[in-house]
Amino acid sequence: MKIDSQKKPAFTLIEMVVVLFIITLLILIILPNVGAQRKNAQKTGDEAFVNTVETQRELYRNAHDDKTPSLTELKEQGYLTERQFKRAQELPELKP
Repeated sequence: MKIDSQKKPAFTLIEMVVVLFIITLLILIILPNVGAQRKNAQKTGDEAFVNTVETQRELYRNAHDDKTPSLTELKEQGYLTERQFKRAQELPELKP
């Protein structure tokens, strides 16, 4: 039986460790940015929602002689859906 004395091309342990180290560094750099982007998107969405509710309040005021409505009145009169009403109750900007 003949023994194959040629080395087959392969990665060394050091090369694998270096690659894993680089991947770990990239993950550590990227993950905080993803969290910050998520917070920024949530904040922008909340601002847009507050603007929508304020617009609905203005529509209600125009139709009801400048009476400022509560969130419950907006829901009962059809200016807000049930889902919008629940979300509006969670936001501190919209609490009376």
